Amino acid sequence: MKKIVLGLLMVLSTMSAWAALPDVTLKDINGKEVNIANLSRSGKPVIISFFATWCKPCIRELKAIHELYPDWQDETGVVMYIVSEDEGQDAQKVAPLVNGYGWEYKVLLDPNGTLKRAMNVQNIPHLFVVDSKGKTVYNHVGYTDGGETEILKYLK
Repeated sequence: MKKIVLGLLMVLSTMSAWAALPDVTLKDINGKEVNIANLSRSGKPVIISFFATWCKPCIRELKAIHELYPDWQDETGVVMYIVSEDEGQDAQKVAPLVNGYGWEYKVLLDPNGTLKRAMNVQNIPHLFVVDSKGKTVYNHVGYTDGGETEILKYLK
């Protein structure tokens, strides 16, 4: 059974490597609308990471990436978007959390799960690396310490 599940996951990962970003519009924490399909039009790689304020592994991953992010930006020009899945009163915690950690990521709100469904995100944290041509070249679910070091090779 494990082999079947692993095989299916590998096939799905390969399929997503050719998927373009969906035509979904979200708002950032300042209320500005952002169309996801346009994120990679700058010709630079993009990271999209789904998280929630209550998700401990999400916060650990974002903190770990925060340490490496300036170097990644210098090396590849990457822009990182973090997409909050928080709903209701939890959505009010997003900006204070981001500001408290000093994260310079671009923050998008997906309280209705529109982008989450469009990108087939089942669990968080779920991170995607999108190349400069707008194709998803890597994604992973969950976080283990040190896992963030794998991302750089896909950014290049």
